[in-house]
Amino acid sequence: MKKTIALWAMVLSVLYANAQTTKWIVDDTHAKLGFKVTHFGISETEGKFTKFTGTVLSDKPDFSDSKIDLTIDVSSVDTDNEQRDTHLKSADYFDVAKYPQIIFKGKSLKPVSKNKYKLIGDFTMHGVTKEIALDVIYRGTVPQDPFGNTKAGFKITGTIDRTQWGLNWTGKLAGGDLLVGNDVELECNIELNKVK
Repeated sequence: MKKTIALWAMVLSVLYANAQTTKWIVDDTHAKLGFKVTHFGISETEGKFTKFTGTVLSDKPDFSDSKIDLTIDVSSVDTDNEQRDTHLKSADYFDVAKYPQIIFKGKSLKPVSKNKYKLIGDFTMHGVTKEIALDVIYRGTVPQDPFGNTKAGFKITGTIDRTQWGLNWTGKLAGGDLLVGNDVELECNIELNKVK
């Protein structure tokens, strides 16, 4: 019994030692969650989500130990066209009434070169969760802004195939090209505030 207790105490101490204690939150006034998709195969339509929350737990200066959680309000999708946004919220695409959130949970952030990382995480959309890989550029940390805040900045990019998450609506032109492309390019600029 004593050996079991000692073993559990050792496990808990290791977990506690590896638990990040420094918390950062996404500054939504200085962040953009953007995407773009081809239209008629000859141009691109861009959009973004305007409502989201995110936290990062990280104690290392290079953020390589980050635990990342991001939640997006899908109803905030904005492509600068009300009719198109309404269509995107419908059951043809996001089906906001049934799936109101997109959730990303980072599993690892591994350096690949100076200030560049590969971010691996679980991406949940439209009721489907799949692991994705994203490219990250760490733009640096400002130890103190004019308001006394510590900030860090990142650019995150990647491509996903929307049909893998069940967003299958499309259309075809006479020549066979898709009305809306399947590949969605993600481009996010993230500014974090360190929680005091």
